[in-house]
Amino acid sequence: MSIDLRFAEVPQRLLVTGGTGFIGTALCRALLSQGHAITLLARNPAKATDLFGSKVRTVQSFSELDPAAPFDVVVNLAGEPIVGPRWTEARKAVLHASRRNLTRLLVEWIARAHSKPRLMISGSAIGYYGVQPIGEPRSLSENAPAQDLFMSEICQAWESSAQAVRQLGVTLVILRLGIVLGPCSSGQGALPKMLLPVRFGLNGILGQGRQIVSWVHLADVLGAIAHVMCLPETQVQGAFNLTAPEPLSQREFMKIAAQVLKRRWALPIAAPSWILQGLLGEQASLLLQGQRVLPTRLLNTGYSFAFPKLRQALKDCVER
Repeated sequence: MSIDLRFAEVPQRLLVTGGTGFIGTALCRALLSQGHAITLLARNPAKATDLFGSKVRTVQSFSELDPAAPFDVVVNLAGEPIVGPRWTEARKAVLHASRRNLTRLLVEWIARAHSKPRLMISGSAIGYYGVQPIGEPRSLSENAPAQDLFMSEICQAWESSAQAVRQLGVTLVILRLGIVLGPCSSGQGALPKMLLPVRFGLNGILGQGRQIVSWVHLADVLGAIAHVMCLPETQVQGAFNLTAPEPLSQREFMKIAAQVLKRRWALPIAAPSWILQGLLGEQASLLLQGQRVLPTRLLNTGYSFAFPKLRQALKDCVER
């Protein structure tokens, strides 16, 4: 299913970081299709060329950007994937630096720019809220507090680095992303790995399976970005939860996935928590604990989700 996107009434000039990643690639393609001009900060210009050809201008560092170059909107999505190697102290430092340091350099460039963008959209994640106890029925809106956990601390530092742009008169939107589901054929994002056990006839339950999964379809990530770009400044400043309005348990998520894939729902034999903790260490908390997050501000500002329900979202991702 495709959705109608309108990022702005007139062509915009955008500076994008993280534009060759899973979300960034889809965003840049959608922007280019509507005639917007993109300058891409990318560590790997060859990859950017492979993805977009000559349609975007690519720079490897902020020093290559002329302070006189005007931008209407800045979109900051850069950051090392948090799921991966164990969270050693060295790995934690890399994850922090890829978010905090680059965002700081971006804000410093904006401070030097002769004209300021009207809007900066900066990434974050629902890990900001830490984790909820299993069975906790309370939903988390944007005013829920952070926690003293690594997944929360990295989001707090990321968001804090972006806040300085407000002192320059630039409106700031923070997007707290849930698990983003995209087309399985791309092999990108979390979904292909999440569905792998089901494809092999297993149920894919992790631990108790009662942890809450807050997810969002990639199309709604793009839709939400277009939505906030068009909102008046009085409505847009601050954080937005970017999750679908249907958080559900990991067990229920996998059960629906099996139905969509037309696989027999396997015996309820879960991957034990102790095995995941042994393999992943502290990172296992991403899989074994969750958050019931709702997109309160998006809904209150009139955003209509293309994929509000998991079944239709998974069906679209699998079929594409």
